[in-house]
Order: sequence, then structure tokens, then C-alpha cells
Amino acid sequence: DTSTGKALWKRDDLPCRHYRGPSSSVVLFENLVILTFDGADLQYLAALDKQTGATVWKTNRSVAWNDEGVPGPMAKDGDLRKAHSTPLLVTVAGKPQLLSSGAKAAYGYDPRTGHELWRVQYPDWSVAPRPLYDRGLAFIVTGLTKKELWAVKTDGQGDVTETGVVWKLKTHIGKYASPLLVDGLIYTAAEESFVTCLEAATGQTVWTERVGGKYAASPIYADGRIYLFDQDGTTTVLKPGRTLEV
Repeated sequence: DTSTGKALWKRDDLPCRHYRGPSSSVVLFENLVILTFDGADLQYLAALDKQTGATVWKTNRSVAWNDEGVPGPMAKDGDLRKAHSTPLLVTVAGKPQLLSSGAKAAYGYDPRTGHELWRVQYPDWSVAPRPLYDRGLAFIVTGLTKKELWAVKTDGQGDVTETGVVWKLKTHIGKYASPLLVDGLIYTAAEESFVTCLEAATGQTVWTERVGGKYAASPIYADGRIYLFDQDGTTTVLKPGRTLEV
């Protein structure tokens, strides 16, 4: 209760070994609290009644891991199944849809039931950036080690890896910072000082430039400006558009 600080309900029976730490933020939808559990041992989403804490639905990640025979400690410790992304709620053809990026796959879910609508698969894990959405396309970063930015149609069903991907960008992708969408242009800030602007509809790069700094914090857009915050504490302010203007 925000007025008194009194705990109204508590759940401590939702298992997940987060291992290197949980990062996915809570998402609210209608009367639901939607939680993401992309752990080293279990990977699922759960929706709780926000008044009572009761479980309304629970959906396991459906991708096949196929990592049992992969050598090295990361596979053994479960790192290849972890992810850190916060889902995004959007409206597709008049219906709500939850866009959620996990290890080895990103998904579209019905947020009212948890039903998986579609899935797109990629060979990466530990994805941190949040998805974006514009005009029927979801924009997802695929992970940490082979990071790419994909545009995926959100009206598909089942595994749409071969049919639903509209374009891919493979260079200077921010693996920590979430991309930003402003007026049909996507901006991504990479950890190696590059900021890239590209067309959301086509994936065509408009410009990519070194602006200084290494980026983990997500950029924000406010009052006609883009604010970038690097890991040394410097803020760089850009004017959105097809030419780089600091």
C-alpha cells in the first residue's frame, strides 16, 4: 500500500536461480503484474493478480536449448540460458501483445493468457536491451556475444525465424543499452563509443559515428533531444535526425 507502506501480499514460491543477478523489470498490464524469470535453471514468465498476488498464468520459454554437450563452464553453469531484457507491451492489429527477448529466442505473447503467439530464434544469449515496436515490426537485440538488431513481423504464428525477419543489422549494436525509436529512426549506442542511426522500416543505416564514451545506460528522448550517458559520467545530447548534430 503506497499510502502506508504495508505489505498487502508476498510471493516467495516462484523459483529461479538468477545466478549473475536478475535484471528484467516488472511490467504492469490491466490487473496483472508480469514477471520475467530468465535464470540459469528455469526460464519462464509469470503473471500475478496485482490485488492478491495469485498466479493467473505461467508460460515456459519454448526454445530448445541443445546445450547439454557444449563444452566450457558457461554452458555448465547455465549462462547460455540466461537473459536480462524487460518485455514491452504493444498493440498489434487492435490486440495487446507482449514482446519479450530471452536467450536463443524472442517471443510475442498474449499478455492476458500467456499464450505464445510467435517465436524467432538466434544463436545468442544474455540479451539485455528492451524490444522496440513500430508499424507492425518488433526490433530486438539478439544477445551479448553475437549481437545483432533484427526487425521481426509481429503478425506471425509459431516459429517465424525463416519467414518473419524483415532485416538485420550486424555492426555497432548496443549490447547493454536499449535502442531508441524517434520519428521512424532507431538510435543504438554501443559500448565502443559508436552511435548509429537507422531507418526502422528498412534497416538502412543513416549514419554511424563515434561520439565518445562507452555506453551501458539506455538513451532517453525528451523535449526534442536524445540524451546519452556514458560509463565515465559524461552526458552527450543529440538532435534527432538524418545528420549527426551534438
